[in-house]
Amino acid sequence: MITTGYGFETTALEVARVADLAGRRAIVTGGASGIGVETVRALATAGAEVTIAARDVDAAQRVATSLVKATGNKKISVGKLDLSSQDSVKAFARNWDGPLHLLINNAGVMATPLTRTPEGWELQFATNHFGHFTLTQGLFNSLRAEGARVVNVSSSAHLMGAVEFDDIHYDQRPYDRWQAYGQSKTANILFGVEASRRWASEGITMNALMPGSIATNLQRHLSESELQERIRQSGAATTRRVKTPEQGAATTLVVATSPLLDNVSGKYFEDCNEAAPAAPGTHLRGVASYAQDPEAATQLWKVSEATLGL
Repeated sequence: MITTGYGFETTALEVARVADLAGRRAIVTGGASGIGVETVRALATAGAEVTIAARDVDAAQRVATSLVKATGNKKISVGKLDLSSQDSVKAFARNWDGPLHLLINNAGVMATPLTRTPEGWELQFATNHFGHFTLTQGLFNSLRAEGARVVNVSSSAHLMGAVEFDDIHYDQRPYDRWQAYGQSKTANILFGVEASRRWASEGITMNALMPGSIATNLQRHLSESELQERIRQSGAATTRRVKTPEQGAATTLVVATSPLLDNVSGKYFEDCNEAAPAAPGTHLRGVASYAQDPEAATQLWKVSEATLGL
C-alpha cells in the first residue's frame, strides 16, 4: 500500500510545492471549473505547461487568464473539448502536437436525467468513459514521452455497482441516474487496470482516484433536496465529510506528481493515499473488487474499442 504522508485536509498547492514540473506538458479535461481549476493552478505553480480542455472555451479562457496572473506561469492555454462528442474528442487529439507528460482525465457529468448521444449511448457512460477512452487513445503517441502518467478522476460512487456489460446504455433495464453514474466511475478505474497491462512497456502509467465529496457544479443536475436524499439513502449522512476544491484536487496532484508512483499503474487512491479494499456494505471508502477485476478490465477495453471503432 502506497502511503504519502498527506491526507484528507491536504491541498493541491501543498503537494505542488514539492514538485518540479518545469518542462512538463499537461492536459486537464474540465479544467475550467471545480477541482479542475485547482488542478490547473497547482500544476502551473509547479512549473508545468498546462492546457485546459473544456467545452466552454470562453469560460476556460477567463480561468486561464486569471491563473496566469495568480501563478506567474504564462504557459496556460485552452483547447476546445466536448467529451460527449467523439468528433470533438478526435479533433482535439489530432490537433495536439509534441510530447504529453500528464493527462488528467478530470471532466465528467453526474446523475443526469436519461439522455442519449446521437449514437444512442447513455450520456454519463459516453462522457465519463468513452470520451476519455478515445482521448487517451488518440494521444497515445504523445504519451510515450518518458514517465508519462494518465490520471483518471473516478469517485466513491463506483461502489454503487459494476459495469453492466449486458446493458450498459439502459436499453432494456429501467434507468437509474446514480447507478449509471456509478458504472461510469467503475469504468474509469477498470480503464487503468487494463492500461497497466497493455502499456507497461511504453512507460505509460494510469491510475484512478476519488477526490472526495466537494460542492461543485458537477451536481448541477440535482436539486439540493435530491442530493441530500441520495446522501441519506447511501447511509453516508452521518459520516460524509466535505472537502474544499483545493483539498479535492490534492489526490490528483499526488497521483500526477509523487515519485512514490513512479512505474505504479492500475491502482486507486483516496485522500492522497492508495485505497484499501472496500468493506462489504460501505458507500464512501475503499475500492470495490469488481473495479480491479482484470477480466472485467479486458472486457471493457474490448467493448470500448468495438463500440468506438478504434
